[in-house]
Amino acid sequence: MLRTLAAVTAGAVFLAGCTIKGVCQEASAAPPGQHKPGQTRPRRPMPKPTNLQVLSKDIAVPDLLAVMRSYTAALGVECEFCHAADPKTHKTDYASDANPDKSIARIMITMTREINAQYMSQVKDPDATPADKTVTCGTCHRGNSMPMPFAESMGNEHHDHGDDVDKKSN
Repeated sequence: MLRTLAAVTAGAVFLAGCTIKGVCQEASAAPPGQHKPGQTRPRRPMPKPTNLQVLSKDIAVPDLLAVMRSYTAALGVECEFCHAADPKTHKTDYASDANPDKSIARIMITMTREINAQYMSQVKDPDATPADKTVTCGTCHRGNSMPMPFAESMGNEHHDHGDDVDKKSN
C-alpha cells in the first residue's frame, strides 16, 4: 500500500511539474525515430512520381498507390518484382528501369487496355456487368506472377441441351 501511494504521489508531482514548466508534451513524446505504441507514425508526403510511361503523368499519388496495390494483388508479388533497388541505398528506386520485368509490366498494361477498348467494349451481353466485360491483370494471373496454363479436364465436356448425347446414342 505504501509503495502504491508513493508511486501515485511521485506521478502527481511529475505531472504538476510538467504542467507548470509547460514541458508535458516534450516529456511524453517518443524519442526521435521512435513512436509510442498505439500511435501511427507520421508519414512523409510521397514525392511526385517520375518516369511514368504508361500510367497518366498527372495521376494523384493515392490513385497511383491503389493501382500498384491492385497489380501486386493480381500477381501475388511485392513492389520489387517490377521495381529495382538502388545499388547504393538498397531502397526501392521506383523510377528506375533497371528491372526488365518493369518493361514487361508496361507491355501487359497496354495490352490489357487495348483488349478492353477494342474487344471487350464490343461485348453486348445484356446479362454481363461492366466488371464482367473488363479484363484485368487478375483475369489471367489469378494471384500468380506467371499465368497458369489452362488444362482442360478430360470427361467434363459441356453439353448445352443434351442434344449431342442423344445423337451419339442413336
